[in-house]
Amino acid sequence: MGKTTRVLALAAVAAAAGGVAWALRDLPAQLGAIPAGARAERMRRSAQYDEGRFRNTVPADVLPPHAMRSAFVELLTGQQRRKPMGAIPVTRPELGGRLEPDGLHVTWLGHSTALVEIEGVRVLFDPVWSERCSPTSFLGPKRMHPMPLPIEDLPRIDAIVISHDHYDHLDLASIRELRRTQQAPFLVPLGVGAHLERWGVPSERIVELDWDEETTVRGVTLTATAARHFSGRRFSRDGTLWASWVLRGESRSLFYTGDSGYFEGYKQIGELHGPFDASLIQVGAYNDAWPDIHMKPEDGASAHLDLRARVLIPLHWCTFNLALHAWSEPVERLVEEAGARDIELVVPRPGDRVNIDALPALEPWWRAIA
Repeated sequence: MGKTTRVLALAAVAAAAGGVAWALRDLPAQLGAIPAGARAERMRRSAQYDEGRFRNTVPADVLPPHAMRSAFVELLTGQQRRKPMGAIPVTRPELGGRLEPDGLHVTWLGHSTALVEIEGVRVLFDPVWSERCSPTSFLGPKRMHPMPLPIEDLPRIDAIVISHDHYDHLDLASIRELRRTQQAPFLVPLGVGAHLERWGVPSERIVELDWDEETTVRGVTLTATAARHFSGRRFSRDGTLWASWVLRGESRSLFYTGDSGYFEGYKQIGELHGPFDASLIQVGAYNDAWPDIHMKPEDGASAHLDLRARVLIPLHWCTFNLALHAWSEPVERLVEEAGARDIELVVPRPGDRVNIDALPALEPWWRAIA
């Protein structure tokens, strides 16, 4: 090898190494922070905390012993169409208008990101604008449709709510941008505030809640409630809490599941906080190998009924390919179940703004590309 060739080869290696280093520049921050000090002490006082970790009220296997083997076999042999055949239709919502003081609107932005307008208050759930739900920008599940609007085009938000710290629900880039462009507080389960503080969110904008604790934002009460899931951005699990959320105004109410397996807790939440005008229910990324931590569509329908909610809007499908079922299977199964159980169902396109008092007819828009 000549001198010039060696120099070029070394330059190529250096460039490649530099590219990898650049791509991984945010990885340490992506991992978040381990709660310490007063935050950790408060966690230890939680009824959900035991022997160094948070626990579900009903035990849940995150990945049973057979799970990985079964999933690998299905990955190799399954015939499901896991991506749409065409472009997912996306609507740019009009969100800057005057809010109705007694209204309830839900704008689904994809996956579990939703903007709720309740009695004149805007609440943003699990904001994820990044191209991938992953600690890196070049590996991990990639979104299958664009966000309906740029994050900087959001109107004034009154509260930003996080259900748990998994990458498809808590996104570093989105949190940083919302910290810069909005003044709203971040409402999070116990321990999750450590991640936000590492990412530059001022402590006075962080409200950490245990299950059954609440706070009020401009007359709307937000309550952290139980879920059956797990947490973790690193190799260890359950160092922070996970939650579902109840929104209740003077006359309007809504429930948001976050991620959860089905459990009896939904009946208790319905009895204590219901009935609800609407429920936002996780219905995708399920598998027989992990039934305890994600609901199947039929489970989601049962949760909706347990909660005593009127209108069901499905979440956690369509945007990221996180399981082995067909892309459109969650909503097809849900439509069938809702018909059989007389559930009022709305399936918006990403970006559709749904008026809970004037529901659109159910339109199976996904079938053309399924």
